[in-house]
Order: sequence, then C-alpha cells, then structure tokens
Amino acid sequence: MENLKQTYPDSLPYHQGGKLEVIPRTRVENEHDLSLAYSPGVAVPCKEIQKNPNDAYEYTSKGNLVAVISNGTAVLGLGDIGALAGKPVMEGKAVLFKKFAGINAFDIEIDETNPDRFIEIVKAIAPTFGGINLEDIKAPECFYIESRLKEILDIPIMHDDQHGTAIISAAGIINGAKITNKKIQDLKVVVLGAGGAAIACAKIAKKLGVKEIIMFDSKGALTTHRKDSLNGFKKDFIINRQIDSYKEALDGADVLLGLSRGDILEAKDIEGMNENPMIFVMSNPIPEISPELVKKVRPDAIIATGRSDYPNQINNVLGFPYIFKGALKARAKAINEEMKLAAAKALAQLAQEVIPQDLKAELERIHKRKFEFGKEYIIPSPFDWRLKDFVSNAIAQAAINSGVARIKAL
Repeated sequence: MENLKQTYPDSLPYHQGGKLEVIPRTRVENEHDLSLAYSPGVAVPCKEIQKNPNDAYEYTSKGNLVAVISNGTAVLGLGDIGALAGKPVMEGKAVLFKKFAGINAFDIEIDETNPDRFIEIVKAIAPTFGGINLEDIKAPECFYIESRLKEILDIPIMHDDQHGTAIISAAGIINGAKITNKKIQDLKVVVLGAGGAAIACAKIAKKLGVKEIIMFDSKGALTTHRKDSLNGFKKDFIINRQIDSYKEALDGADVLLGLSRGDILEAKDIEGMNENPMIFVMSNPIPEISPELVKKVRPDAIIATGRSDYPNQINNVLGFPYIFKGALKARAKAINEEMKLAAAKALAQLAQEVIPQDLKAELERIHKRKFEFGKEYIIPSPFDWRLKDFVSNAIAQAAINSGVARIKAL
C-alpha cells in the first residue's frame, strides 16, 4: 500500500493556511464607493431583486458562485472521516472551480449526517448560490439528498461523486470503443462497487447503449442468487446468473469500471478479459489494481485511473467545472440527463480533435508524454484550455434545448 505522506512530502506545506481567499471585485477607495458597496446605495439593487428575484443574477455574485457542500461521510478513498477532516478536499474543489472554469466557489462543511436535517440546512442557504456541488456524501443517503434537493430548489444541483465520474467514464467508453472498433451495445461491462459513483457510471453506460452490466458490492455480484436484501438503487442491476468471483465476471468482459477500494484485484482476475480491454480503475488514491501490473498482464489494455500521475485520468476535474459553467451560462434550473450526456459526448469529441501545436507542446511539457488520440489519450487533459468553452457551451445548449434554461439562446 502506497504511503502518500512519503510520496507527496510537499502536500502539507502546500495546504498550510488553506487554499482560498476572498478578493473584492469592486473598489472601496472613498466615501462614495463605501456608500455604493454598503449603505445607503446598496438598497437600490436590493429593491430590484425584491421586485424580480432573477435580477440577483445581474446585481450579485449568485450567477457565478457555487457551493461545494459535504458532510464528510465518504471522502475520496478515505471513507467517513467527518466534515472537518474533509475540508481540505472541499477547499481543493473550490480552487479547481476557479482555476479551470473561472467560477467562484465556497466550501461548506456541514456537521450533520441525518439526511433530512442536512437537506433543510442546504435549502436554507441555497439563495446565496447559483449552483450547489454536493460532495463526498455516502450512499445510499446521497441519492435521497440529491433527489430531494432537486425537487425543492430551482438551481443546478449535482452530487459530483456520482455524476462527474460517470460523465468522464462515459467519455472514456465512447473513445475506447472507437479506438478498438467495438460497438458500445456489444460491450460487456463489469462494475466493482455499488455506491453512488458506481451506480451513476452504470446508469450512464446504459444510456450510451450498453446492455450487459455485472455489478459487485462488498458482498459479491448483484444476482438473483443473493440471499440478502438489496436496496432499490442496486435492484436495477440484478442479473439472473450465479457469479462467484471477480475473475468469473471479468472473463470475456470488455470494460472494467473500478469504483470500490484499492488493491482488490489480482493479475489472474483480468487475464481473461476480451482483446483490448478498457480497464478503468478509479478508486482514489489507490486503484483497484496498479497500472503497472495491468500493463504486465494485459499490454493491450486501455488503462485509466482517477490519479493525475497516470495517462487517462478519469477525474471529476474534467467534469464539474464545465458542467456548472454551462449550467450557469444558461442560468439553468437543474442539471438534467440531457446535459450530462452532452458533457460526456463533448469530452469524447474534444479528445478526437486535432490539438493546436502550442497547446500540444504545453500539454506534453506538463505531462511529460505524447498527446495523440489513442490508448493513452482517450480523454482530454485537465490543462486543455479548450475545455472551458467547448464543453460548457455544449452543456448550456443542452440546457436550452431541454427546457431548463432561463435564457433562450447563447
């Protein structure tokens, strides 16, 4: 097991003092400025918003402000470490919103594990924000919390652990199938894990056209032969077949989606996968099987992880900044399935596009590897500056087309 404190000795100094600060956008240099920023001049926009609530998008930061909200019950691969211990992750998420999409974000850690009380707290603070990024909330509570908040609020809400990973894995599947000349509807997919991200990945794979999915939770494959009860979310993936091991499920499989925990697979488990398998081991920070071992056992594989130090990073940073950017551009009332699929397809398409030479040189300098569409480049780099407009515009247009936007055209 990798000792991350030894691997990244500069991590604690990097986080020292926190990673965020608030900088005013308007000047406060004299008495008149002060009267505009606060009393009495501030009463003018207040009255306008009272007459028309949508004017909050014009006269406040709401239209470019996202809340990153967590209770710390499922943080990265660390588990239930609590709201306070999860704060460095939420701060980091806010930094990425700003860095990659130019969106302001506040991290809000809520020390509450009761789903209904958590929902009430989020509902109460929602008027501040143009969107809410739910983060690191354990399953099955995360499904209920997201669903309920989407019902009662009219701003885009997304539990990123579910949908961000799903969108990017879907982009990887689209391009993996293209590279290997496989039809998506013919793919056999095995999903390790049955939490929020795993179920969302399986659902979007179905929307892409995948027909055969085998899912595992901590007790084994989801089959009709199980004696224990399975919750409603898992029931969608129960199959009528006895499966006793990962190896049995993976024999003849085309895609492995790992969303469980580190180092649970052995070399023998992946030996029988189909030619040119897609092995997406996304558990963070330790993958289900090391990429080095995969290369040794299956050199023909397309490998993706959740880490930034390997090619094909299926990391939410490729999703959430641009999903929310698009939603905010359209002043969307929600993030719907049409917008998620648009994001996956746009990410896949961008990876297929010819990279401008100056950008290509910069990406190869940053990542220290070649960038050509193929097995080691199936999804864009987080540092691809084209993402900001290419993906967010596709999402905004999908919001308009599907009727959840407050604007009529980009």
